Amino acid sequence: MPSLPGATPPGLKDKIIALVGRGQIVVWEGAALWLLEGTQDRAELRPHSHHAIQVTFALKGDFKIGVAGEDLSGPVAAVDADASHTFEATGVAAFLFVAPESAAGRALQQGILAGRHAASVTTGPLASALGGLRNCYEGGASGAEIRQLGQDIVDALPTADEGSLPDPRVQAMIDYARNHLDGSITLPTAARLAQLSDDRARHLFVKHTGLPFKTFVLWLRLERAVAKYAGGSSLTEAAHDAGFADSAHLSRTFRRTFGLPAAALRLVQALATIPVTANRTHEGRYFHFQRATAAMPETAA
Repeated sequence: MPSLPGATPPGLKDKIIALVGRGQIVVWEGAALWLLEGTQDRAELRPHSHHAIQVTFALKGDFKIGVAGEDLSGPVAAVDADASHTFEATGVAAFLFVAPESAAGRALQQGILAGRHAASVTTGPLASALGGLRNCYEGGASGAEIRQLGQDIVDALPTADEGSLPDPRVQAMIDYARNHLDGSITLPTAARLAQLSDDRARHLFVKHTGLPFKTFVLWLRLERAVAKYAGGSSLTEAAHDAGFADSAHLSRTFRRTFGLPAAALRLVQALATIPVTANRTHEGRYFHFQRATAAMPETAA
């Protein structure tokens, strides 16, 4: 796919007009699902890009995405990884973010996007998911229910893994990563614990998870940081607990992945805690998205 010059225009690196409203965010390895409800007539995001593939669903109202001189509208549209785009919306929207390195991400790029920066979606599992997402919003679904729906949507994609249990050696690598998020995590150490060579561990991990080990660990760190921040920790505390060097490192990673700095999130209401288990989990939380019209330091808490 041809690259877009200047994914983030000069002068806009530290400027974001964030969505204004309430929402819920659930994160798991390789993907995240956001449900956002605007509190103004029309929310807007200036040109920005992020590493995750974005699929937008209009649950109530409408949206418009501008990519490479083309405007796309709902009810469902996908934007490729690292493609600069604008966004406008009214009402309620859901955002499914998928790591492009994952099996699901590759399925989206090879199928729906097919070499394009963005595409409308009218058929298939993503289009079919619209009703379930609307039901989640209208029924006040819990974070666990939203997460499960998001995982079901990803698993329904053509080449997504069917959810079988991983090889015990891969599970050993996953357990090692989960138990050491507050420190250094390396593939050689994971491979040694799984009694595999580095090359074999690397290949086997991708085969069973759909993600490179390094990318998998990054999503685990984001998952923990969002959960900690949602639970009342400061951005710095959440960053350190998840193994980021500092809040600036977390914010850079969050913005590269999702298009917003982590400091744009403001907790307004906590849901009941969802226990973190060995499976893909996260604590659902309500967040407030505040408008930022001036430079927003990445270290802001």
